[in-house]
Amino acid sequence: MKLPNNIEGLIKAQNDLDTTTFATYFTEHATVSDEGSSYSGREEIKGWIQEATEKYNMQLTPIDFHQNDTKGKLTVEVSGTFPGSPAVMNYHLELEDVLISSLKITD
Repeated sequence: MKLPNNIEGLIKAQNDLDTTTFATYFTEHATVSDEGSSYSGREEIKGWIQEATEKYNMQLTPIDFHQNDTKGKLTVEVSGTFPGSPAVMNYHLELEDVLISSLKITD
């Protein structure tokens, strides 16, 4: 499956456990919704992914990706040290150019 460079980079940063690079794929005022919590801005997003990575040691395997204009849906298998691993998750994305302005994670 051919992924856009920004999505491929986001997955690589996660799999490399590189939370600093992961956060650079988001706009300065981006929002993330995950497990009933919301995070706003690149610094909060970096904190969120750093905490989740340290807690769960997550790895992403892309399953599917569709993009229509500024909206995208990335389906990934997420594995790590959490109950029910691996799990299939959907990343609902809103994009501004090549950066992510909104990410909502659902199962």
